[in-house]
Amino acid sequence: MRSEFAQEIVNEVKADFEERRQQRKPLELQWRLNMNFLAGDQYCEITPQGDIEDHGKRYYWQQREVYNQIASVVETRLAKLARVKTGVSVRPASDDDNDVYCAKLSSKVLKAAQEEAGLVKLVNAASAWSEATGSCFIKVGWDPNAGALVGKDEKGREIRQGDIALSLVPPFEIFPDNLLAGEIDNCRSLIHAKAYHVDEVRDIWGEEVAGEEVNVFSLDRAPFPSGAGYTAGITGVNSSLVKDHCIVIERYVLPTRERPEGRLSIVAGNKLLYDGILPYINKKDGTRGYPFAQMRCLDKVGCVFGASVIERLIPLQRAYNDVRNRKHEYMDRLAMGVLAVEDGSVDMDELEGEGLPPGKVLVYRQGSPAPHIMPPGDVPSDFSYEEERLLSEFITISGVSELSKYSQTYSSMSGRAISLLVEQDDTRLASTSNSLRECVREVGYLILRAFKQFAGEKRFMRLAGDNGGLQLKSFSASALTAEDLTFETDNELTDTLANRRNMVLELVGLGILQDKDGGMSERNKSRVLELLGFGNWESAADIADCQRDKAVRENMLAKEEGKAGDIDEVDDDEIHIEEHSKALLGEGLSEKGRRALEEHVKKHRARHEIASLQSDTTAR
Repeated sequence: MRSEFAQEIVNEVKADFEERRQQRKPLELQWRLNMNFLAGDQYCEITPQGDIEDHGKRYYWQQREVYNQIASVVETRLAKLARVKTGVSVRPASDDDNDVYCAKLSSKVLKAAQEEAGLVKLVNAASAWSEATGSCFIKVGWDPNAGALVGKDEKGREIRQGDIALSLVPPFEIFPDNLLAGEIDNCRSLIHAKAYHVDEVRDIWGEEVAGEEVNVFSLDRAPFPSGAGYTAGITGVNSSLVKDHCIVIERYVLPTRERPEGRLSIVAGNKLLYDGILPYINKKDGTRGYPFAQMRCLDKVGCVFGASVIERLIPLQRAYNDVRNRKHEYMDRLAMGVLAVEDGSVDMDELEGEGLPPGKVLVYRQGSPAPHIMPPGDVPSDFSYEEERLLSEFITISGVSELSKYSQTYSSMSGRAISLLVEQDDTRLASTSNSLRECVREVGYLILRAFKQFAGEKRFMRLAGDNGGLQLKSFSASALTAEDLTFETDNELTDTLANRRNMVLELVGLGILQDKDGGMSERNKSRVLELLGFGNWESAADIADCQRDKAVRENMLAKEEGKAGDIDEVDDDEIHIEEHSKALLGEGLSEKGRRALEEHVKKHRARHEIASLQSDTTAR
């Protein structure tokens, strides 16, 4: 009975997947066409039969060279998007010491997890997919077989503490139940389908699945006749078959009244690998949801998937290739000429085979007019005009202009005017860069939620210390928070490094960063150097910061264990009294902890008064 029930689920999931694949096929064809044009295969089109084919040459002599402007546009956009920083930190819910401590700990854990998982490299790859197809996804999961080795079980198998697993998910693998839902969170269910080798399925899920030939997309390079006797190698997106693979279908269903914890069904071949609740508690209300964060190139109103700028450039690219090729064909006629001969006056086979090489002796029939070159004329100016107009339209539609290419136009402009043009150029990327930043924020939120769910009561992790060095620290999952994530920097495309440097230098010149004595503290100097892009030149943290951190740790000890630590000889009494007073005025202290902290403050004040009396006596 159970096997029959499992087979019903398998059949239902596979039928649902096939239906969604047919609904999404028009979008998939557009993505493939975009990738072909980006790779240089620009003489293809979507056929009424639902495939992408080369439309062929009309004449054998016709030139079909590719002058790829789309690639340079996309490369420029990716270079600018690479400037966008992905640093995310957690903002404390209040000024309470416990909230501040949890926020700092969560920020350090998040930064360490992102660096270990290679998030920057993953985001750059996702940006490339997003520019080509319009959308890309990053999947945030938890791998129980990763992380540090904890021990071994009774059978000798390794037990690890688990770790975050980030993976790139192209849009080809995502199948929503409603393409017009706007956002993936608005979809009631979502399918993630991916081709796996049967050995991977066995290693991950422990099930033997029969291998089969699976149709996948690949970048193939094939010879391409371009005209004028040349054959070029063009890379395009083509279908290919891989052996010993199977499609693993993961269908996520959001929580409903009947299933308050959602449902995840995983099918491979004809086997049901998993059918149960959604594995991750990753929503702000403590519910379970999709483990995906989406990035878009351009928003497509009402559609789950975004749009690519390549879609707008394809008609221009086709027209630009036609103009350049027809122009070169016309110039070939001018250079080689068109020979006019009387019918039967020359040996046509020899003339067509050899042409008119230099010094050729041309024999023609006696009494017939001599062969002659027809007047070539001049290259029409319309070719050059249309070429320039198309290039300007590339700039208008894509929003990407290389000022260095137009030095004659901008040579008479001031540096301030050129910088304004650069800022306007970057503003066109604001929508894409904001989508990238929101994707990174969502990834950070999912990472912290995964740690909070699976890290346990005691986990060791190498975290960045106050002086930038790595420290092995222990923390509990309950101490992590992910409710308010904020970016460490503004959008680098709208607020550039040069603008921030100018602002900092102006603040220094106005004296705003100076203290009451007219000088600048060492702490402010270090921060100014960091803002100017020179990094932290100090080898250790500011001594005042170290004193405050120690006082905060003593406050946490009073809250958690109801006792305060001993006073050390190197403690700064003024800073400790200030930080402990904040904790006493706040909330969260038990009666035992409050009494312990008050006694601790009395000791600091007594020592501070003695030190003040001694300094007064010495001064007299």
